[in-house]
Amino acid sequence: MLKQKTPITPAIRQLRAEKVEFTDHVYAYEEKGGTAVSARELGVDEHCVIKTLIMEDENKKPIIILMHGDLQVSTKELSRKIGVKQVTPCTPETAQKHSGYQVGGTSPFGTRRSMPVYLEETVAGLEKIYINGGKRGYLVGMAPSDLVRALKPVMVHVGIR
Repeated sequence: MLKQKTPITPAIRQLRAEKVEFTDHVYAYEEKGGTAVSARELGVDEHCVIKTLIMEDENKKPIIILMHGDLQVSTKELSRKIGVKQVTPCTPETAQKHSGYQVGGTSPFGTRRSMPVYLEETVAGLEKIYINGGKRGYLVGMAPSDLVRALKPVMVHVGIR
């Protein structure tokens, strides 16, 4: 793991403003490596690495879904839970437009525009999570309760293997 000082991103600004305690974890980013690479580099269980996914409903309204790194999102179940006809992942360009972050560095904190946030409910039961800090190759570690306090997400159960 690389040792660097905290990158100052919109996510870090929000975490500091919300007085969230977090740890910095900088690692060597690999294109298309996903949570498997960050978990390996940090020496943590991929289930504790939380991915931030930007999706849209049928009206192109963006949402954020936070999911365990080793699970997928059932878009059909998510659609049902949030009361829309369809939810689909955004293209990388659209996700960047909504969030202000480059794909691979998307954080749910400090997004360009306010979007509803949905959290896989089992994430809240973990002792510690690692989530993107707003830059490729940079995760922050925190208690899930701090994430819930800062983002006030809607809890859903939509994760599948």
